[in-house]
Amino acid sequence: MSEFNDIIKDSKPTLVDFFATWCGPCKMQGPILEQVKAIFGDSVNIIKIDVDRNPELSATYHIRSVPTLILFVNGEAAWRGYGLHQADQLEAKLREFISKEQ
Repeated sequence: MSEFNDIIKDSKPTLVDFFATWCGPCKMQGPILEQVKAIFGDSVNIIKIDVDRNPELSATYHIRSVPTLILFVNGEAAWRGYGLHQADQLEAKLREFISKEQ
């Protein structure tokens, strides 16, 4: 949990994918997140949290369905999305926050 908090408090935006291994849409979200990471490189953090292996963290952020994406900026949840998101949607959302930070 402390490592997670350190990551989300980073000065660059952090997109967290709360997922489950048994979830079909979650399996499709993974490659999309890889595309987004390729676009932004080191200007964003993208991490995946398995809700079944991290129930305390999932409860802390009120994860009720997967996939749930939360974008953290300086440790604060700035955006939350439910379900499968396409690369262009995530790119547009991240650009909103990257431009604010720079």
